[in-house]
Amino acid sequence: MSHFLDRLSHFSSPRESFSGDHGVTTAEDRTWEDAYRNRWAHDKIVRSTHGVNCTGSCSWKIYVKGGIVTWETQQTDYPRTRWDMPNHEPRGCSRGASYSWYLYSANRVKYPMVRARLLKHWREARLTLAPVEAWAAVVQDDAKRRDYQSVRGLGGFVRSTWDEVNEIIAASNVYTIKKHGADRIIGFSPIPAMSMVSYASGSRYLSLIGGVNLSFYDWYCDLPPSSPQVWGEQTDVPESADWYNSSFIIAWGSNVPQTRTPDAHFFTEVRYKGTKTVAITPDYSEVAKLSDLWLHPKQGTDAAVAMAMGHVILKDFYFGGNGRPRSAYFDDYARRYTDLPMLVMLKEHQLENGETIMVPDRYVRASDFNGKLGQANNPEWKTVAFDALGKVVLPHGAIGFRWGPDGRADAGQWNLEAKEARQGDEVTLKLSVLEGDDPSQDSAKVGFPYFGGIHHEHFPNNEQGDVLVRTVPVQRISLGKAGEERSALVATVFDLQAAQYGIPRGLAGELAAADFDDNTPYTPAWQEQITGVPRDQVITVARQFAENAEKTEGRSMVIIGAGMNHWYHSDMNYRSVINMLMMCGCIGKSGGGWAHYVGQEKLRPQTGWTPLAFALDWIRPPRQMNSTSFFYAHTNQWRYEKLGVDEVLSPLADKKLYGGSMIDYNVRAERMGWLPSAPQLQTNPMQVVKDAQAQGLDAKDYVVKSLKDGSLKLSCEDPDHPANWPRNMFVWRSNIIGSSGKGHEYFLKHLLGTSNGVQGKDLGAEEGKPEEVVWHDKAPEGKLDLLVTLDFRMSTTCLYSDIVLPTATWYEKNDLNTSDMHPFIHPLSTAVDPVWQSKSDWEIYKGFAKKFSELCDGHLGVEREMVLTPLMHDSPGELAQPFEVKDWKRGECELIPGKTAPQMAGGRTRLSQRLQAFYGGRSAAEQGGQWRQGHFVEHRD
Repeated sequence: MSHFLDRLSHFSSPRESFSGDHGVTTAEDRTWEDAYRNRWAHDKIVRSTHGVNCTGSCSWKIYVKGGIVTWETQQTDYPRTRWDMPNHEPRGCSRGASYSWYLYSANRVKYPMVRARLLKHWREARLTLAPVEAWAAVVQDDAKRRDYQSVRGLGGFVRSTWDEVNEIIAASNVYTIKKHGADRIIGFSPIPAMSMVSYASGSRYLSLIGGVNLSFYDWYCDLPPSSPQVWGEQTDVPESADWYNSSFIIAWGSNVPQTRTPDAHFFTEVRYKGTKTVAITPDYSEVAKLSDLWLHPKQGTDAAVAMAMGHVILKDFYFGGNGRPRSAYFDDYARRYTDLPMLVMLKEHQLENGETIMVPDRYVRASDFNGKLGQANNPEWKTVAFDALGKVVLPHGAIGFRWGPDGRADAGQWNLEAKEARQGDEVTLKLSVLEGDDPSQDSAKVGFPYFGGIHHEHFPNNEQGDVLVRTVPVQRISLGKAGEERSALVATVFDLQAAQYGIPRGLAGELAAADFDDNTPYTPAWQEQITGVPRDQVITVARQFAENAEKTEGRSMVIIGAGMNHWYHSDMNYRSVINMLMMCGCIGKSGGGWAHYVGQEKLRPQTGWTPLAFALDWIRPPRQMNSTSFFYAHTNQWRYEKLGVDEVLSPLADKKLYGGSMIDYNVRAERMGWLPSAPQLQTNPMQVVKDAQAQGLDAKDYVVKSLKDGSLKLSCEDPDHPANWPRNMFVWRSNIIGSSGKGHEYFLKHLLGTSNGVQGKDLGAEEGKPEEVVWHDKAPEGKLDLLVTLDFRMSTTCLYSDIVLPTATWYEKNDLNTSDMHPFIHPLSTAVDPVWQSKSDWEIYKGFAKKFSELCDGHLGVEREMVLTPLMHDSPGELAQPFEVKDWKRGECELIPGKTAPQMAGGRTRLSQRLQAFYGGRSAAEQGGQWRQGHFVEHRD
């Protein structure tokens, strides 16, 4: 109004000029501008971050005015981690800067929502029945069950109340546990590091009631199988700041500026130190413009590039190629920190043309020798090598030294010191049997499988035959105890690897490359035909990478990413790169090795978090399951599987031993304890314990006996039997149906039972040919009774759910966030209260627990159930079968829990106390047992 009056008196207002009439001062009222100034005057600024699955974990300032988040900016107060290291800030990206729009967007879930047809059936049943009985009336009526399943994904939600949805969910859980078993209740949520408390809310609830937590890393195809294949661990990688310590970086399939936006500055800044950068990616991506060289192989052919680089490195730096002597650093590293000196036993193999050759069999072990080389503890798991004098020695570091009784003689020898285990003497291991004062004069024709010649319409090939027969230096050694002596032909891993790469060594009849232009696997010329990368570029990058590693003692790095990992043969891509890094002495070196685009998602406070997340303070062991096997089985993708085992089988393998279909190998792995299984047993696990008690047997003994005589079956052997269906599923912090549901249409058809786009019929029993799995003529459609999703937006998964619950966003709750990409712990602090009727994940699951406790009365009390746990990594279980793998069901060995089969534990829990257990900690010892070295030990009353 005042501004309007000013305009009426504009010409009569006093004016005063200044600066030679260049400026004029008026008495105009400018308080109207306060509205704009106040736009930036906030009530408070809160530190928070985002719990999204990006591993960035960036700290942000959240600006709040009038109880509403108005905008956000990056925090700029990161502490320095080292004086010569750049700041971690600025950390953030445009995606994080726009997150506040999610809070108030049109697709925000505001109220508890239930599928209308389900709610109609539920309310009708509740008029006359108690909650658990009402749920039974709905799901046991096929017409009612199919009525709401068939419209999943087609809208039709109606608003409900928290009390009502809590009752539906709790009733379904109680019914499912009582009728089918707790391991028919499953939950999926990704990367706990991105919001540890939110993840723990669901995982704790599921663990307390005996449900199953599914994995995420493998299901996203983010887990590189090569890492456990080579090292037995899951992608332990450096944080992004370590890029700055490198002096040669290859960004291989990792588009750093786009996918690692908060960390990219370390990649760009290290170039000012003189670090050379190379991009290997098919497209001219953002990282290519930041690199000195850009190599662009055809998609999916990265393994060929890396193998050719390995050929160059081996020939030039180990065998005097290009006129250079063997690298002293590489030589020492290979002897001390790799398995290249270890001895491998060779065995005879007859090719299809009738020729008899040798093929690699297994490592030579201490147990192969007379007296087992004096090793009483795990001699079957201790590998051997030759020392400089050609004598068999037992070096430190094999997995056999890891486990054993307290006070054992070999304690403390699970390390990579250059020492012999028996006397503790310093030892230098032979890389090749051709070394030393008394080199071997023997050689053998050894066969190596070759896959690069397979014809495919989308990929170029280089036909060389299915088996490469190459000459390898070998040596014969004596094995066995007195009276049972035998001899064996052995080679070092190094000699086998050199032959595999086609390195010429002057041996008679060797199939080796004369030079880099020879089209012999795996030369630079050979890869050029497959990848399209000029051989000169491969030679240049390989030499420079290795030269830098030699001069800096390992500070050559590969930042490796999803572009290489999301292929069927990703393990070949990765292992060929890992070979390069090990030959160059880069693994374990700051500034060197491989920096994976995602690592272990480090939970800095993991020790305290784990009991919270998996209810280890109340009940052990928890049930956990790998998602890939679970969804492959329960979305029935195995029924459509056209890839035969024979297509991926080595041409040197015995085809008679490896028949069947892909699902068969999952089943064998589950019953031998290599993989988890869910559901576990076709019989309700509570009923299993009751049946054991009725026969006067210990639960474990009963299960062993019943599995052997066939009266008890594993669920994985018949995933389509109704007794083995997953029944209830919780999804939180994830859009599994929309963004990560591999085989989306199979999810819709078989797991959810709704309209879908599956084309054609399954293969049928004859064409599919499963050997381990029961085939049903008609595959089930709609295995899940209930799908519950917690989300703050109406995602694809929400659209296909039966119940959708409004959860708080990252700015509306307290939580913790960590990452493998930096060393900081970031708080998610509550900036504003949850809007509409949303609640934090913790409050939501606490509501389930409360109602579950109430509904247990008359249905569930103090229960005992059988839990199967796989042979765990970094536990004595990993030493299960040292030589030939034997299957108890085929009569090849005894069924021994924790050895040839999963571990078995009959735990006890009072299910009616779930609310108290949810937010009240209590020691497992008080609860009735404790966890010791992978086994549940129960305390008797």
